Amino acid sequence: MKRDAHEFSHFRDAVTGAIIDIAKNDDRVVFLDSDLSSCIGSTAFQKAYPDRFFNVGIAEANMVGVAAGMASAGMTPFIHSFGCFSSRRDYDQLFISVGYTGQTVHVIGSDPGITAQYNGGTHMPFEDIALFRQIPGFVIVEPSDGVSLYELVWQIYEKGQSSYIRTPRKGINFRYGADQKFELGKGIELFDGKDVAIIATGALMVDEAVGAQKILKEKGIDATVVDLHTIRPLDTELIEKVAARCSRVLVCENGRYAGGVGEMIAGHLAKTNPVKMDFLNVGERFGEVGNLSYLKNAFGFTAENIAAKAEGLIKA
Repeated sequence: MKRDAHEFSHFRDAVTGAIIDIAKNDDRVVFLDSDLSSCIGSTAFQKAYPDRFFNVGIAEANMVGVAAGMASAGMTPFIHSFGCFSSRRDYDQLFISVGYTGQTVHVIGSDPGITAQYNGGTHMPFEDIALFRQIPGFVIVEPSDGVSLYELVWQIYEKGQSSYIRTPRKGINFRYGADQKFELGKGIELFDGKDVAIIATGALMVDEAVGAQKILKEKGIDATVVDLHTIRPLDTELIEKVAARCSRVLVCENGRYAGGVGEMIAGHLAKTNPVKMDFLNVGERFGEVGNLSYLKNAFGFTAENIAAKAEGLIKA
């Protein structure tokens, strides 16, 4: 039984709430955490299903090995750690124990990119998307609101393929109504302009892209905005459509260009429909400590900067 995601007050509630609801219907579902239960809210899963919850402690790579073993025995593991640990620290185990052996494990990487805030540069995974793209078969999602996050966790489970779920923990926004239809692998065109296409992924970047659309509209510029909630498989049909209509594409992501969403889209359009492109990402920088407002300005992740880059792309 699915819930209305609008009842959740944080992104972490939406992701763990979905897993709890899935577990009601499937006793194969288990949840593994790495001593971060209070951070992601998996204590709620533990309370509901104490025999199916496992806190492995601060041993993230070992958690992946345990999950892979459980998957090989017919269980359906969801595992969580901060995105920096769910990608960098766990990588060999993810690649070999999960990917190479063909097991199905669902990985939650919380607080990606600058959303790690006061945990600083060591905890800001800018390269996690690139890493998971190198493991054949992994689905990668970064939903932009609580409703899409809840629904896409369900669809990932139903697909039965290993996945990486990239999400903030704290705060929440609701872009979509309870009746909104989502499809894994199909992005959502929020605005259908003709002058420039802004493709964004994740709550932070989609919010700012929507703000940029309003700024551009006041200047007489008609911008498309795409919520690319699924990064892999890539919605090539939608990307080709907006590129053909606008002839200019700006890709915004809370991560690094190398191996990331922008490079992925550029690689595809280079083969099908080369157009003028620009990219908003962290470039060659490491992260730093600060609140989200400071970090957005420091890295240029603002509606004003997105609008300026879009204008520059049109004039190029």
